[in-house]
Amino acid sequence: MNAPMKSADERSMANAIRALAMDAVQAANSGHPGMPMGMADVATVLFNRFIKIDPAAPGWANRDRFVLSAGHGSMLLYAINHLLGYDDMDIDQLRSFRQFHSRTAGHPEYGHAKGVEVTTGPLGQGLATAVGMALSERLGNARFGDLIDYFTYTIAGDGCLMEGISHEAIDLAGHLKLGHLIVCWDDNRITIDGDTDLSTSMDQKQRFAAAGWHVLSVDGHDRGQIAAAIEEARNDPRPSLIACRTIIGFGAPGKQGSHDVHGAPLGDDEIAATRKHIEWSHEPFDIPDAVYADWREIALRGADAHGQWRERCAASDQNGSLQAHLERDTAPLAEAMAAYKAKLAEDMPKVATRKASQMALEVVNVALDFTIGGSADLTGSNLTHTKGLQPVSAGDFSGRYIHYGIREFGMCAAMNGIALSGLFHPYGGTFLVFADYARPAIRLAALMGVPTTFVMTHDSIGLGEDGPTHQPVETLASLRAIPNLTVLRPCDAMETAEAWELAVNSSKTPVLLALSRQGLPAVRAEASKDNLTAKGAYVLRPAEGDNQLTLIATGSEVEIALNAADMLADKGIAATVVSAPSFELFAEQPEGYRRAVLGDAPRIGIEAALRAGWDEILRPEDGFIGMTGFGASAPAPDLYQHFGITAEAVVKTALDLI
Repeated sequence: MNAPMKSADERSMANAIRALAMDAVQAANSGHPGMPMGMADVATVLFNRFIKIDPAAPGWANRDRFVLSAGHGSMLLYAINHLLGYDDMDIDQLRSFRQFHSRTAGHPEYGHAKGVEVTTGPLGQGLATAVGMALSERLGNARFGDLIDYFTYTIAGDGCLMEGISHEAIDLAGHLKLGHLIVCWDDNRITIDGDTDLSTSMDQKQRFAAAGWHVLSVDGHDRGQIAAAIEEARNDPRPSLIACRTIIGFGAPGKQGSHDVHGAPLGDDEIAATRKHIEWSHEPFDIPDAVYADWREIALRGADAHGQWRERCAASDQNGSLQAHLERDTAPLAEAMAAYKAKLAEDMPKVATRKASQMALEVVNVALDFTIGGSADLTGSNLTHTKGLQPVSAGDFSGRYIHYGIREFGMCAAMNGIALSGLFHPYGGTFLVFADYARPAIRLAALMGVPTTFVMTHDSIGLGEDGPTHQPVETLASLRAIPNLTVLRPCDAMETAEAWELAVNSSKTPVLLALSRQGLPAVRAEASKDNLTAKGAYVLRPAEGDNQLTLIATGSEVEIALNAADMLADKGIAATVVSAPSFELFAEQPEGYRRAVLGDAPRIGIEAALRAGWDEILRPEDGFIGMTGFGASAPAPDLYQHFGITAEAVVKTALDLI
């Protein structure tokens, strides 16, 4: 795949990208023509001479991955996918660029169109996600040899490299020596405000080199230089940066090289001048058959490479294990988890849910070989490591545990890339309060529907002495506000085990576990065949007699609700206790079930966090026991007492309500 096609007219192939980009942006009266026009030569050489994809099989496990980190230049990707012949990217999709219900959204969206490997647009995240894809390739190669042996190519712009996540990503990639990662930097030295020297003096090439990357520089409009650089990069054991010195809006004689061409249509007059300048005499959205033929030849070569791969698979002893790995069969976990839950019901352990998570992971990681764990330098606190998980290193990718370093955002974006690769189910840990550092990656996981598992420990003021900087009083509410994210805050070892069952069986929804630092008693004495946590909320203890009050709690505060119910019973007040580990899953239940769980009696919510986000469960007249501001530094019991998150406070509120 790395030999140039002598018959291909790469100049016309690149100009087809330029023409489609400027025509689509003009038709939409919205978009970014500058980057696609500037990087058309680089993209053409990359696809024509190197990339290994089969548009007829866009999910092929060993395809090369192409990530457009500079997602504002989406018309580059849409034009390429149209020219390659993806069956969902006909010319009408380009005519409908940025319009409602089209596949050609303003920024590339995973799942909306074939050939879009990751949702990009928030700058820097595509690069960081590509690191995860490249890491997944090395993990797969260590297990399945040349059956998994692909490259991850990324086009990144100045904005991607300015974003802080770029530092986390390039540092991790360089440390792990991800030699199958090649980043083509669109070095056009233009941002929205103007020249890059308005805001940066960074020598990006030296920065990448310092992080252990192989660094090259080329004229981004010299196809010979571009090809030679990519070939050299493919043969270097380090990740590679190719600095492509380009002219933004290349080909538009009146606007090229200016920030004016970054994010606005060229206008009819400039488009006419561009057609003349690049010798493109065709009407808008009209591509000559010869150009189509050159692009479709890439697809034919990819189909041939795919066929050869299938033949290798059929002849390989590894084929069966690879196919089983790709199918992600979680059936072995069901029996193992049932036995484990039975033991929990017998032992009734009092442990922090972070410890309960590790206990459940011991079962998960033995039953399933496709999980890949890790932590952002908090392994001993998150308890994400289990027996037998060897660390991943630059010299050995056969392990199953990644030390991501103190890079929460980079870790979560890389985990998204691992998940998107389709080879592994990643999970990684940090403190819940640092979800704010990683939030954009958590949000993109939810937006894409990627089942990454985020393990967040030290979930409340219960972490104690580390104080308010580490006590996430508002974080649960902010995470619950993200659509398509399942937030699970289990109350004991049983719910934590069920939470892990949900996480590894999820296919289109990321799962975030909020886990306690402090020990919590077991409150479930029976190992139900049904996963009660999957209901989102359920009656943990029904009232004795007619219910007069419903106490609803999550996580560590379930214990408080149970104690309060006992105290109320002594006063002749019958209270139902509801455990609500997931508001999102509860909202998905039938209305009749939700009504039966919550009842009509007055309600009190109990959570060591803000009331924000409880509106689907509590009515305005209902009570809430929780936080109203930031925490403090002190032992956990003192903090609960000081902030009034106690059984006594619940009883007082109950008496006021009743």
